Amino acid sequence: MSSKPSSFSNPLITMLNGLMKRYKERVSDVDTIVNAMISHHLIKSDTDIINDHIAFRTFGLPHLGIKSLEKIMLHYGYTKKDFYQFKRKKLTAFWYAPPKEIPNLPRLFISQCEVKQLSKQSQNIIKHYTSHITKDPVDTLDLNDGNAVDTFLHTPLWNTPTWEDYQRVLQESEYAAWVLYNRYYLNHFTITIQALKEGYNTIALFNTFLESIGIKLNEAGGKIKCSQDKKLIQSSTVAKTIPTLFPHKDGSHHSHDIAGSYVEFAERIDNRDGFEVGNADKIFESTFTSEINKHTL
Repeated sequence: MSSKPSSFSNPLITMLNGLMKRYKERVSDVDTIVNAMISHHLIKSDTDIINDHIAFRTFGLPHLGIKSLEKIMLHYGYTKKDFYQFKRKKLTAFWYAPPKEIPNLPRLFISQCEVKQLSKQSQNIIKHYTSHITKDPVDTLDLNDGNAVDTFLHTPLWNTPTWEDYQRVLQESEYAAWVLYNRYYLNHFTITIQALKEGYNTIALFNTFLESIGIKLNEAGGKIKCSQDKKLIQSSTVAKTIPTLFPHKDGSHHSHDIAGSYVEFAERIDNRDGFEVGNADKIFESTFTSEINKHTL
């Protein structure tokens, strides 16, 4: 999913390649989709895919959140753009335009849970795990070392929550529970659909292709999410569950299946840029129990 020459070496490319490598290892739908695209002659290899955007989730807390995570991308030449608010989900977000020096770099979408808007119980649980973070961890990074940044984004900043704490937060905010376990793990990457050959180059056509190879789509708000101007059309897979070992309050450890990451698809008409609150609001639900259970019952 690298659309840049492998010989191009800079910390941003190194970091992006590291993110995608670990993301592919964790999200089995990626190989299923890529292999089917190759067999249907849509692409010759995964490097032909143009990545529309990548997304991170985080907590809106001191020394964390958007203000911390964006430092990495701003250093790499990304430009901060529009602000988005998701009141019902208690989330906010910004998107970032990539530097133009390298073609086909992905846009960036960073969202955060507004922790102060959660119940006191959920706030206390989240702060229990994050209160030791008294300085912004990004400030200690050498941002010119792409491998170090990649490692940072895959290194837990706090302990794995107990199953009981995870479940309590999940009941109030599935987004917050996802962050509590996954931390900065890449939430999704996005295949650019309008760049594909005729017959597959719209979301409607590509969704049909995806379902023909057994991919389960997020149905929240409909399988196709369309912006008000009709120029940004999106869909996404439902996150596969991953077996995860959680500690329990009684000192035991047990494996539980929880939502991992997912794959998104975007069709942009007339070079439509940016994002859409209505679309993104439903795309968030790709990791929600309500969507996962539709395909497991």
